[in-house]
Parts: sequence; C-alpha cells; structure tokens
Amino acid sequence: MKTLDFSRSFLTFQIDLQKQKAITLSHQPPTTLNNGRVQLECRCEMTNQQSGEKTTYVLGASCKTEQVGADGDLWLTPNGDFCPIVCDDEFLIIKSWQKCDMGVMRNPPSLGAQPERQSGVVKEAWMWLRVHQHEIEGELLEDFDAIFDATISHKALVSRTEYSDGGYDICIEHPVKTMNVTDRERVYQTDTGPIILPNFAREVERTIEYFELAFAAFNAPDWTEFVVNIPTPLSDEISVNHYSQTRRIENTRNSLIALA
Repeated sequence: MKTLDFSRSFLTFQIDLQKQKAITLSHQPPTTLNNGRVQLECRCEMTNQQSGEKTTYVLGASCKTEQVGADGDLWLTPNGDFCPIVCDDEFLIIKSWQKCDMGVMRNPPSLGAQPERQSGVVKEAWMWLRVHQHEIEGELLEDFDAIFDATISHKALVSRTEYSDGGYDICIEHPVKTMNVTDRERVYQTDTGPIILPNFAREVERTIEYFELAFAAFNAPDWTEFVVNIPTPLSDEISVNHYSQTRRIENTRNSLIALA
C-alpha cells in the first residue's frame, strides 16, 4: 500500500521582498530573497461528505524566529515558535512565545501585533508555495506480532487515523516518532506529535482555521486520544500555550504502516 515518507516530504516557499511585501515577519530580514524548506510533520485529508471534494492539509515542522543570513544574533528576542499549516491556497501559522499575548509587533509596525493564529491566502504571504509529498510502498501491520517485529527491527512507522466529524471524512497521517511495545502483555501504544486536529467547535472564516496542534496516542484499532495545545492559565494574568486539553475520539479506524 502507498504511504507518505515524511522524512523526504517538504513544503517550500519563496519570499522576495523586492517584489512582494511580507505580512508574517516581525523584523527586517538581512536578505531580500529566501527559499525556505520545511519538513512535513503531518498530513490531514478532509473529504466533504456532501460535495465529495477532498482537500489536503499539511503541517510543517516547528521553527524558531530567526534572521536568515545575518552575521550574528540569528535568534530573535523574544523568540517565537511557529508551525505552518497549508493547503493549495490557504495558510494558518500558529505562533507561540514564552507567554500568550506577548504583543510582538510585525514588520512594519503598521501591520499591528503578531497574531498567535494567523490565517490567510497563500499568494498574499509568499511568491509561491509548493508541497512535495513523497509517497512510497508500505506494509500494513495487521496484528500485534507484526507491530512488535516492525518496532523492534527499527522500521520507520506511519500512523493513520480515519474518522468522520463535522460533515467531513478525515484521514490523519503522521510518522510514529515514539512507540511503546511490550511482548509480555502484548500491548503497543503510539505517542507522537505535533499533528493537526480539526476542532469543528471553532468559529472560523476559513476551513483551515479549524486546526489545532495536538499529540496523538492509541493502543487499539477503534479509538484515539489526543492532547491539544491551548492557552493554559498559570495565574490570573499569565497564560501559556501548552498541551493541556485531552480529547478522545471514538469509532476511529487506526492503522500502522511500516515503510518498505
């Protein structure tokens, strides 16, 4: 069966400040042109149950805010973490600093403060953006023995969770970075993130805004538990973005695939 080799799958984009104003930056870059490549962490396919239209969303690996090409002081202060989520024509950038509502300004300041969830149209943020999905043959692991053997023999694993919600058929795929197996009790359990998880309780203008960052775990074929990154209070005045909200989805179809 076909599956995604995440180690060789990327999103790439181009910023050219001589041709297009930036809308996501908080500094004036030392260079005017940058081609960025970000490895993929997760793929989520959502199929509209009424129209049958399928849209593929991907999550890029976490990055830190930086000055590309500077002689020193490469890391911006305060430093932010950001993850890009994109489809063909929309983007959502999830940003986080040491606390919520830091008020870090964009460049130029007339654009206002950096939003922690910035969505928009791809062509307004980058000269171009492309997603490279490197698909290869994989082996469906159909029982515990196959899962155990693939884990112990150091095969790369991909997790696939399928379910229906919010009028969509959803398929979430991601590499299994952490895996637990015990041949005594014959138990396996995944533990991986971040992934992207749609939350249809959100009020949104764009479909891509449904997504939240989460970690996923399962040890059975028909349910998955997630822990979701949300603003989490530390005191009456301070909140931080942290994986603190758990969510269990029943009636999933979970599968594990070993890369060939």
